[in-house]
Amino acid sequence: MTDQSTTPHPAAGPTSDSSPGAPESSTARRLDSSALTPRRILRAIGPGNLSLIGALIVLVIIFSSLNGGYLSTGNLAGIGDAVTVFGLLAVVQTVVIICGAMDISVGSQAGVASVISAMVFTSMGSNPWLGILAAIGFGVVLGIVNGIIIVYGRVNPVIATLATLAAYKGLAQLISGGKAQGFVLDNDLFIFLARGKVLGLPVPVIILAVVSIGVHVLLKYTDIGRNIYAIGGNDTAARLSGININKYLIAVYVLAGIVAAIAGIILTARTGSGQPVSGSEGLELQSITAAALGGSALKGGKGTVAGTLLAVLLLGALNNGLNVVGVNTFWQNVAQGALLVAAVVIQQRRSGERAVGLPT
Repeated sequence: MTDQSTTPHPAAGPTSDSSPGAPESSTARRLDSSALTPRRILRAIGPGNLSLIGALIVLVIIFSSLNGGYLSTGNLAGIGDAVTVFGLLAVVQTVVIICGAMDISVGSQAGVASVISAMVFTSMGSNPWLGILAAIGFGVVLGIVNGIIIVYGRVNPVIATLATLAAYKGLAQLISGGKAQGFVLDNDLFIFLARGKVLGLPVPVIILAVVSIGVHVLLKYTDIGRNIYAIGGNDTAARLSGININKYLIAVYVLAGIVAAIAGIILTARTGSGQPVSGSEGLELQSITAAALGGSALKGGKGTVAGTLLAVLLLGALNNGLNVVGVNTFWQNVAQGALLVAAVVIQQRRSGERAVGLPT
């Protein structure tokens, strides 16, 4: 079972001979004053997250020196808005990976949800809520299908979701006829989702923050989260301890489907129509890269939402910086692939596992 590190509590001081109600001892005061030492703060942040923060700072310094507008308010808001779709998928991908699985089909699920939300909106008298609910309902169904294939078909999660990646992409194209569907930017709700702001923050960024906080609380402070870590860390031990692994796997894929549907709805609002492929293409790679770069062990049992979000910001800053300085956009794919390889290599080195094909 995987250990979940928590910030250690200060050790209790020596027992005081003074009576209850007497002033606390100088030892206790020293312990309290040292509760937030730099070492404790660094330990709480984690070495992996510190590396991401350092890399993010370096990127910001480099790109801001190359282009003075990189740190402008408008560009920073643009970075935040640009990462919301794949950020949502990266957060839920983290949950799937912690559980010892993977969902390569999240991008295609977002494409299906995008098409469904726009088509239902158009066909049901421009009712945005029906479109949103239909998209989320489809997300639930697609997640259940993934879970059933993996659990009852006994198919490896990577192979299963690789198959549904193609199947769901084809489904989106069949439903839409292979072209964008509907027009939603004549509706106030979709306009609000695409361009609205609350407290100065774009609505998609707020949605990402709410989902991230919810998933963080689920993983860190609930029995469900502890069981997810346990399944990913050692599924045999988890099964022997009474955890229904099949139920958890299906539930995790349903959660992935719901969040992918939310990402698809934001994609519809942003583009103004249902997009079967464009806009959702490559999101699965971005989500896996962010989760791995954020410290999620691809074998399961380890990962945090905070690390994934830092990786999302890092990728967003990198992609935006390459655009700002005029680098060919094709290099973004090269950079993402290189970062994914680097993240996996670092994980292998830290785990101490023997490299494939090389002597120990």
